[in-house]
Amino acid sequence: MNVIPQANPYLENQKLEEKIVSAVSRVVKSGTYILGEEVHAFEQEFASYLNVSHAIGVGSGTDAIFLSLVACGIGPGHEVILPSHTAVATATAVVMTGATPIFADIEKDFFTLDPSSVELQISSRTKAVIVVHLYGQPAEVEDILQICNRHGLYLIEDCAQAVGARFNDRKVGTIGDAGCFSFYPTKNLGTIGDGGCVVSNNPDLTERLRKLRQYGWASNHADSTIHGYNSRLDEVHAAILRVKLEHLDDFNNWRGLLAKIYSDNFTNSLVSEPKVRPNCYHTFHLYVVRCRDRCLLQQHLSSHGVGYGFHYLTPVHQQTAFKNSITTTELKVTEEISKDILSLPIYPYLPPADVKHVAKVVNDFNDA
Repeated sequence: MNVIPQANPYLENQKLEEKIVSAVSRVVKSGTYILGEEVHAFEQEFASYLNVSHAIGVGSGTDAIFLSLVACGIGPGHEVILPSHTAVATATAVVMTGATPIFADIEKDFFTLDPSSVELQISSRTKAVIVVHLYGQPAEVEDILQICNRHGLYLIEDCAQAVGARFNDRKVGTIGDAGCFSFYPTKNLGTIGDGGCVVSNNPDLTERLRKLRQYGWASNHADSTIHGYNSRLDEVHAAILRVKLEHLDDFNNWRGLLAKIYSDNFTNSLVSEPKVRPNCYHTFHLYVVRCRDRCLLQQHLSSHGVGYGFHYLTPVHQQTAFKNSITTTELKVTEEISKDILSLPIYPYLPPADVKHVAKVVNDFNDA
């Protein structure tokens, strides 16, 4: 039985193999492998794509968030508000700074940070809010930005799953103080390993980020002017990302087409399809449905050769390392949603016929 995987980065790389091999060969022949012309060119091209002033390539999406927080002066004794319904990497980046993650609840319809819950969590120690544009869905970032402005807080956008997504007419990552991106292989813009990027319109923040990613060095590499780290986007990954960036809008549109096929073909009232926030462009990094009988649904999918994923099974505040984290309100929506969400296959080059097949398998599901 042929299995349709939930994600398949190999298929995308296979289709672009000739261009990718050529890009890697170009790096090998250049003799420059760290922070060379490929990284510089990608940073310029990515900034242009997002219509933002500055882009700084770093080692991973987690590092992008961590370095952004450090650049904002956040550390021990400070609190950072973020959703618990997210990849644990978002919270890990906060812990890496020595600050305390404070978890807020999410909106029931869109699975992203609830502005009213953010307000409830603000204290005298709060220094920043991390808004996560989850699954490709833009969060209610403008309302949260207004909250941050009223309280003098930094706003960091976690765009790991939402490159190219738009809130109204603005691409996510360009609205807060810093936008953080992951180039993990399964992402909408992914390389063949780890990689990340921070974007910002703030020149002072950008300058600190450039120093932080490489030992605190200024441009002459002779003096560590601040305590820094080692988090650099490699030349090979940058070259591959330049190839992929040319196709990003087409790939996002492909995902949108597949999402529409799912929506047009679903008839099973036991399974709820995802909602899209009005006036926003959802890039469908993941296609996440809800089903009260999720265990039975996953068994049904497996028996018919359909792959699936869980994003995410356990809210961060319930995971062992974070159980002592501070929350001042119940995270009812977060805990409810985690019990019944399931991710169906969606990725570029997935044939529409396969999506229709998955939809039929879902339609055939019953909980009898």
